[in-house]
Amino acid sequence: METRFNFKEAESRWIEAWRAARLGVALDQSAQIPFTMVIPPPNITGNLHMGHALDNVLPDCLIRFYLAQGRIALRMPGTDHAGIATQFVVEKHLKAKGIDRNSLKREEFEAILKDWAQKTKTNILDQMVKMGCLMDFTRTRFTMDEVCSRAVRHAFVRFFHDGLVYQGDRLISWCPRCRSALSDLELEWKNEQSKLYYLKYPV
Repeated sequence: METRFNFKEAESRWIEAWRAARLGVALDQSAQIPFTMVIPPPNITGNLHMGHALDNVLPDCLIRFYLAQGRIALRMPGTDHAGIATQFVVEKHLKAKGIDRNSLKREEFEAILKDWAQKTKTNILDQMVKMGCLMDFTRTRFTMDEVCSRAVRHAFVRFFHDGLVYQGDRLISWCPRCRSALSDLELEWKNEQSKLYYLKYPV
């Protein structure tokens, strides 16, 4: 008997057993009402961290609870392109190699981003498998997949026709380094003491 537990051997052995048993794969049984869940897709900015582990444990408990009751349960995995966050990480990697993004043509930079996305997606999904996440990896999605992009366009057009999307003049947050607009989710807010000015205009 080994003096130390060989977790790598046990991990790979159990992963193969789960794959062979097709655990997590939701079979079509239309007589039942399925319980489905889409994970919050992790950004493809690198490896998963402890926060992702917590994000995955709680939904995993729910899926296993419904499966234990004999219900059809589907947890669908995926990854998110993350826009500016991913671009920033890729630029840092290029800078470490002495490459300035602005020296590249748009097509060259997009090719580097696509290559990064493919490698990171694969790595993240492998990490989810190793964590033992009970998901249907046959249905994995990436937010830039055509089926996802089409769904976003469809929803946007529907919102527009319902009067929920409109064009208007607004103040936006602008990143001078990226030369791009930033969403509020990308910002780090900081409270500070300042002054409030009132300007009087003659009418």
